[in-house]
Amino acid sequence: MQPTLFDWSPPCQVILFPMGKRVGRIRSTAEKMIAKPTDRAAESYRDQVTDGLLRQMAKAGIADIEQDEHLGAFWSAVQAEIVRLIYRSNQPGGGHVA
Repeated sequence: MQPTLFDWSPPCQVILFPMGKRVGRIRSTAEKMIAKPTDRAAESYRDQVTDGLLRQMAKAGIADIEQDEHLGAFWSAVQAEIVRLIYRSNQPGGGHVA
């Protein structure tokens, strides 16, 4: 039996929105990390976020090596946002983190 044009489907590829560009999620995560009362609580929260992001990417079919790259970019952006928020809160008139 000869395959027809309608039997063919092009290969698909999932393209993930760059984790390091998810500004809302990055800001929210940074604010929650800062608000944690202890380093242990912040570490636990980080583990929860990491697990959730890894599950989300795995479900979307993202390869492990690409997951690592996206996760690294996300946490680098979170760290930069934490630094920015702390710096801003230490400036005159910037006494709160928002």
